[in-house]
Amino acid sequence: MTKTNESVTYQGGCHCGAIRFQVVVDKHEGLECNCSICRKKGFLHLIVPPAQFELLKGADCLSTYTFNTGTARHTFCRVCGIHPFYRPRSHPDAYDVNIRCLDGDLLSRFEIEFFDGAHWEANVEKIRQ
Repeated sequence: MTKTNESVTYQGGCHCGAIRFQVVVDKHEGLECNCSICRKKGFLHLIVPPAQFELLKGADCLSTYTFNTGTARHTFCRVCGIHPFYRPRSHPDAYDVNIRCLDGDLLSRFEIEFFDGAHWEANVEKIRQ
């Protein structure tokens, strides 16, 4: 397993290519959450500040799903249905990129920790910074 903590720029997107983005990663650390939506989507979380995320194309192909408090803005491609990134409830001013939607086989570069999102209220402070 190769892990790095130097800043690296990656690109990624949805399955059909309608949505493309670029993200600068300072820390190769992600989260695997067991809440209902993350389990079903298979989302691996990489939370970055807005300055480190750029939507390159596809704003017109994004749809948004909200539930519960309506704070999280779950975006997905309306063409292929993939969820490459969203605005999370835990960090509403940041972007949460799905590590699985980065181009190439990059998962081995990331340290993935478990987050008990099924009990979100009791655990959210563990991931807020």
